[in-house]
Amino acid sequence: MDRQAITLEAPPPSRRAWRRFGFPLGLLLPALALIGAEAGVRAGLVPANLLPPPSAILESLSWLLENGLAGHVGASTLRVAAGFAAGALLALPLGALVALNRRAESLLDPSFQALRAIPSLAWVPLLLLWFGIDEAPKIILIAIGAFFPVYMGVVAGIRGVDRGLTEVGLLYRLSPLALARRVLLPAALPSVLTGLRNGLSLAWMFMVAAELIAASRGLGYLLTDGRESSRADIMLAAIVLLALLGKASDSAMQALERRWLAWRDSYVERTAR
Repeated sequence: MDRQAITLEAPPPSRRAWRRFGFPLGLLLPALALIGAEAGVRAGLVPANLLPPPSAILESLSWLLENGLAGHVGASTLRVAAGFAAGALLALPLGALVALNRRAESLLDPSFQALRAIPSLAWVPLLLLWFGIDEAPKIILIAIGAFFPVYMGVVAGIRGVDRGLTEVGLLYRLSPLALARRVLLPAALPSVLTGLRNGLSLAWMFMVAAELIAASRGLGYLLTDGRESSRADIMLAAIVLLALLGKASDSAMQALERRWLAWRDSYVERTAR
């Protein structure tokens, strides 16, 4: 027992060694990719018109920053925020209803699973026909993308709650609302937060699909503009911004996850400290 306790408490070796030198390990692969791309273009191994060097992409970002880049980033971010909020707020109660009620599952879940299989671009012509080219079809498309991962996370989380926990709650004569608030929700929270993170990632993907078709502002519009003008540097600059914004939003969700799940005492949580 003592040996096992010592093994579990042993600090993880490599990651803390990197932190000691002040270098985040997650930056290693991007740094190597940037150095390799720059060297490959400079050496003539890769055509610069197809893959501009990172230095040229940085110059394009600087030029875009002086020519309305903040407006494009702001438009895309607001669309993602509105669409993700709408999709998640709809998925949370519907997922709980399907997980807790067999009749609701039989009624709703087959349709949701069929709709989940439809590609994002298949929705675009129909939404444009119904709602025109204003903001409504873009936000609805993003909400569709965010809905299904959150819905699946809620359903899986609630159904995965240990039966013993619910029996203890019933033993203490908790009301259905108190049982959901004090037992089901905390136990299902890890899966729910995973669904929210996946939904946020898909919201960024669906935003690009919406802006590629009908938009005059946004990062998806920059991709289209770069393609039509054969400017690979602009397209790659937009892709870099999408990656940075997606990572920033996911990091915010991770911070929220760590805060809300601080009560967990799993092996991974223990070794990460």
